[in-house]
Amino acid sequence: TEMVQRLDYLKETPSQTAGPYVHIGLAPGAAGFSIFERELGWDIAGPNAPGERIRVEGVVLDGTGAPVKDVLLEVWQADAAGIYPHPEDPRADQVAPGFRGWGRVITDFDSGVWAFDTIKPGPVPGRMGRVQAPHLSLWIVARGINIGLSTRMYFPEDEALHAADPVLSLIEQRHRVPTLVARKEGPGHYRFDIRLQGEGETVFLDI
Repeated sequence: TEMVQRLDYLKETPSQTAGPYVHIGLAPGAAGFSIFERELGWDIAGPNAPGERIRVEGVVLDGTGAPVKDVLLEVWQADAAGIYPHPEDPRADQVAPGFRGWGRVITDFDSGVWAFDTIKPGPVPGRMGRVQAPHLSLWIVARGINIGLSTRMYFPEDEALHAADPVLSLIEQRHRVPTLVARKEGPGHYRFDIRLQGEGETVFLDI
């Protein structure tokens, strides 16, 4: 009863964005702190996982089209067979050797470019037998963003699978679907720019 009475007069504190300290806590090497021998989240696939080795890079753009230069991105993905190294995946014990399926990168403080190396994921079984097209799940946080933004990156060569993808099919404004599809720059090289608002704004997911 006493706790309930206290809550009656406690006010909500102001919301705060991630601010510049996010790098100290989540990517200390970038902030100039040598804490780990290897920065956490840099090795997504491991050296022995089978599959096509790819590099993904891009920038995060604000409403004026300028690169945001203090962004932290996290990526989750399945291996080349569409298996996640997570206990909720019924095939988790079959995941590729050394495959982590999670990574964390930050943008270059001067150019705003982010990049990571991994393997291309395979199609993922979804609910009710619906297959999700190969994709990367991305989470974005930066100064000026109150709540981390979630989105996906799909691959242009898998266009035949996009129409049946259960997540892409939820997008009512069909002209915005291409904002979730990367551009292939060359063999194993993809470009995926994320636009926070304005013309060509990326589709973000409410999860």
